Amino acid sequence: MNYELVCGLETHVELSTKTKIFCSCSTKFGGEPNTHCCPICIGLPGTLPKLNKAVVEYAVMAGLATNCKISPVSKMDRKNYVYPDLSKAYQISQYDMPLCRNGWVELSSGRRIRLNRIHIEEDAGKLVHDRGNTFVDYNRGGVPLIEIVTEPDLRSIAEVQEYVEKLQMILRYIGVSDCKMQEGSLRCDVNVSVRPAGQEPFGTRAEIKNMNSFAHMAKAIEYEYDRQVDLLMSGEKVVQETRRYDESSGCTEGMRGKEDADDYRYFREPDLVTILVSDEMRETIQKRMPEDPQKRIQRFLSEYQLPEADARLLIEHRRIADYFEAAAKGTKNPRTAANCILGQIFARLGTEAEKEQFNVTVSPENLHALILLLDTGKIRMNLVKSTLEKMLDSGKPASDFLSEKDLAGISADDLKAICEKAISDNERAAADYRAGKEKALKAILGSVMKATRGRANPQETEKLLADIIRR
Repeated sequence: MNYELVCGLETHVELSTKTKIFCSCSTKFGGEPNTHCCPICIGLPGTLPKLNKAVVEYAVMAGLATNCKISPVSKMDRKNYVYPDLSKAYQISQYDMPLCRNGWVELSSGRRIRLNRIHIEEDAGKLVHDRGNTFVDYNRGGVPLIEIVTEPDLRSIAEVQEYVEKLQMILRYIGVSDCKMQEGSLRCDVNVSVRPAGQEPFGTRAEIKNMNSFAHMAKAIEYEYDRQVDLLMSGEKVVQETRRYDESSGCTEGMRGKEDADDYRYFREPDLVTILVSDEMRETIQKRMPEDPQKRIQRFLSEYQLPEADARLLIEHRRIADYFEAAAKGTKNPRTAANCILGQIFARLGTEAEKEQFNVTVSPENLHALILLLDTGKIRMNLVKSTLEKMLDSGKPASDFLSEKDLAGISADDLKAICEKAISDNERAAADYRAGKEKALKAILGSVMKATRGRANPQETEKLLADIIRR
């Protein structure tokens, strides 16, 4: 019997606000344990939370970017459970009145992965296990989260990965989170079940907690699919439970029975007021939203005639996309700007974090000015490349490195004289060309380009060399 994989994701995303959701403590990653926390973070008696307005605004942005309906009225709830990383024994979250509902993210296949909800909540602390001891760091406690919950619409590991990558790109692009999986800014709980192909009812699901790596997520889903199929094929039942992925063994392991909503004894958070999102507030947030990244990719393809692969690389980080547009606007061949960014500039940015920051010494205006020199025929591409390297090293404009001679061009008589000397200096290559070896001409062309410092037009020069040799 063939079994179909069914997945749904609960994605927890830390928001990039400067302060926590209910207090003024820093959300900065790292720091000495328990130095970014206060009595409110750890829920000491007598403390009262105060909702950070920026958290609501960021969540609304995420909802708008993923085609959600924004609830005009929502509230905060207490989710009660006891765990060492949650010192007050409850988490302030949202239950029956989330901030955003009924959105979707579209895959490259055209399939829409439905979003049931996006709600806001506080993060818990972090447990550190060392030599049989367990330590608690509450720096992360109270960091604002949005939880993005899909419907069980994902049918393959490839779809899961594409969905998470698109979600990551969207949230980074609108600036609500850095989505660094290695720092826990984006982590997924993956709900996995299987059912006979063609059957409509879902099977019993298992939830794999806290996946923060694409590679581990793929391995965990593959293992869990095989485990559940093996159980069903041997006549056993799949038990609803929470599991974790063991990186060393490549297996998922049972942690505890899976709770239902009733087990958390949700009730309204009495210390926080109702959240109201007016039409005016939603429209104000909508106006300051950047262009949808998927639409921007299509515009880069049509307006700038870029290859799709180049457009996707430029779009991945908003700062890079903005830089490209500023450098390419009004040039004859915008792909030159794309090539400079994806080639020489990217070569100096070794990590995704560096690309996200995109701190380059060359301003987009200076790159634009360099490309215009190419457009007007004053310099050639090889001189563009060498000049850009000097600009990246120093931060100075192209004019500091290009002399009047570089920009003056070459007269027809001067070019002819240089070509004749190059042929004389490369007699063997000239003889080979006369004997029918077409590639031999390239060696002579190289001599001319070196003598002219790249100012000669390669196509015109090659034709002139061929004419001279054939005489």
